[in-house]
Amino acid sequence: MSGGVEAAAVREIVARALAEDLAGYGDITGRAFAGAPARARLEARQDGVLSGSAAVVETARQVDPRLEVVLARSDGDAFAAGDRLAELAGDAAAILAVERTALNFVSRLSGVATLTAAFVAETAGSGARIAGTRKTTPGLRLLEKQAIVHGGGAAHRFGLFDAAMIKDNHVFAAGGVAAAVARVCAGAAHLHGLEVEVDTLEQLDEALAAGVTAVLLDNMDLETVRRAVVLVDGRATIEVSGGVGIDDVRGLASAGVDVISVGALTTRAPWIDLSLVMLEG
Repeated sequence: MSGGVEAAAVREIVARALAEDLAGYGDITGRAFAGAPARARLEARQDGVLSGSAAVVETARQVDPRLEVVLARSDGDAFAAGDRLAELAGDAAAILAVERTALNFVSRLSGVATLTAAFVAETAGSGARIAGTRKTTPGLRLLEKQAIVHGGGAAHRFGLFDAAMIKDNHVFAAGGVAAAVARVCAGAAHLHGLEVEVDTLEQLDEALAAGVTAVLLDNMDLETVRRAVVLVDGRATIEVSGGVGIDDVRGLASAGVDVISVGALTTRAPWIDLSLVMLEG
């Protein structure tokens, strides 16, 4: 996505989140503090990797364009408990209205980035990459995919529109791997690559015979993955997926796969404990 498209998407996502909290009426508690100058600090209560800064800045801008936001860390930076991540200055009522929505974004997204970084660390010394999946929170895919990148992972496909991937239901609908490949290739642009998900070594043979550029080994045990890598012998990019936990990563990476896609990066990421603290003066 281009920078302009991303910025527009962040504006829309933030607007929806603020509408949930303010509903057009505003903050009926915080409005009592309107006109009072204030400062606040976004700080960490636990270690993590930062993501979501753009959403914090955009939340402040939409609540009150006069609010000043100074970031002390960049997305992708590691931080420790007690670290200052950003400061806000301006009208106290505006800062109070910003607080929960901004924290929701940065706590959730930093959780994704932090978990991704832990998975990436398990690939050290190998050529394998950790990638996300399309298992994302509806409406938050852009920000969650960015969080994976901030944690050192790869976004993988953003959606169904940007890469062709034949999965098990396509294979079933077509009556086999070769038939599914033929159908998709017949309607695909010549520059598009094609990845095929396979559940067995027999399906892998079919996919390779069809000339695909990438294969996804789905829910295969480690020994089968090792055999698959030998069968592929460099003829296609090898991705593995299906219930991958952090304890599985080192073995899969050492087996020689290229990509390890992990739905847990978004479905299992715990939120990072962050707070917005009002400052004196």
